[in-house]
Amino acid sequence: MDTLAIVTALAYLVASVCFILGLKMMSSPRTAVRGNMVGAVGMLIAVLVTLLDRGIIDWWVIIAGLLVGSALGVVLAVRVKMTSMPQMVAALNGLGGGASVCVAAAAHMEELARGESIASSEIVAVAASGLIGAVTFWGSLVAYAKLEEWKSVRDPKALPGQMAINGVLLLACVALGAYLLVHPDAMWAYWALVAISSILGFTLVLPIGGADMPVVVALLNSYSGLAGAATGFILNNTALIISGALVGASGIILCQIMCKAMNRSLTNVLLGTFAGGTGPSADDVYGGKVKGASADEIAMLFDGAQRVLIVPGYGMAVAQAQHAVRDLMKIAAKKGAEVDFAIHPVAGRMPGHMNVLLAEADVPYERLKEPDEINASIDQVDVVVVIGANDVVNPLARTDPSSPIAGMPIIDVDRARNVVVIKRSLSPGFAGIPNPLFAAPNTLMYFGDGQKAVLDLVNAIKNA
Repeated sequence: MDTLAIVTALAYLVASVCFILGLKMMSSPRTAVRGNMVGAVGMLIAVLVTLLDRGIIDWWVIIAGLLVGSALGVVLAVRVKMTSMPQMVAALNGLGGGASVCVAAAAHMEELARGESIASSEIVAVAASGLIGAVTFWGSLVAYAKLEEWKSVRDPKALPGQMAINGVLLLACVALGAYLLVHPDAMWAYWALVAISSILGFTLVLPIGGADMPVVVALLNSYSGLAGAATGFILNNTALIISGALVGASGIILCQIMCKAMNRSLTNVLLGTFAGGTGPSADDVYGGKVKGASADEIAMLFDGAQRVLIVPGYGMAVAQAQHAVRDLMKIAAKKGAEVDFAIHPVAGRMPGHMNVLLAEADVPYERLKEPDEINASIDQVDVVVVIGANDVVNPLARTDPSSPIAGMPIIDVDRARNVVVIKRSLSPGFAGIPNPLFAAPNTLMYFGDGQKAVLDLVNAIKNA
């Protein structure tokens, strides 16, 4: 083994260690930023070593690529709003899948041009890259459009015989992959496989509703990793195989966490259906029972409150109210209250959405609590402030077996002494059902824009 090969192997080892350590660090909010940096350094090492080892391009092209990519990354980091992070994640997942499709095709055509004998395992990897990569790319585009709430794809749309169609498409992809295995030089079979896989990616995600997007984003992230790992086998690139496998495995784990948080199976999510019926009507739940309140009235609840709980949801992200919520935390703490945040795993549009927003506002990590920890002593909480959350605090999940969200673990805020719900209106959450919490005897509805409402409440507490 020559010196370059030894250096390359060691560099890939260092990059792989960085990936593993980075992923480990990202499991905790306290070390997540550092873990992200460690993973980025590992990827930089892997990219540079690969380009230099293979002699693919000249130095100036490598530097130019780094500059252009870094510039695009900075622009996205600065211009993309925190509320659009789920869309950005979906788009990046898609780009990863698309890159796998193109790299697999280029590598295969290069070997065909050299006239070398191609191993069957490599052809299988080429077909897998094309299949998974194309599904990931187009599925991610549909997920992006749903998260952006484009009218044409926002609502779940299942085609007649949806499962049968998907099954036929998958069988066609497998058949084309088998044909490519027998006839490696038939590039038309590869591109046909990619085309059919693209349709499959579209039809897989189209029927899935917005409430399931956190699961879909995690699943597509897993797909992008698997496509990358398959491409790594084609290129015989150890770092790509390891990083792809890590992404694939972590995505599946996230899917399991999300499904458990919604009391649903992955199969149920992919079918695009909620379990159960439709639940009671809004008139039955709210009729004459909803109590509105002003900021001054709600401020009186904080006098003497010893425990305050804040439950954020997607509405907080839309209103960009995370900094106002931090101010509420501080003013309540000055009043002598212990303030915690209850974070539901599926609050928002992607895993960890609320954690990211609150971290941006410098909310201490130790203040963020999981539902099980909060529910154990929820009856001792004096004031709960729910901002933008709906389904994750809906008691129908616990009390109505016929509800679409029946059995979903929720934050039991209805058991607290006083509940304040900050919301623009009584509109339902993603599940499309009313929330009896809004009409509960211990609940006050505070209608208005999330950010302005919280800031007005903070001022009212100061002046109380």
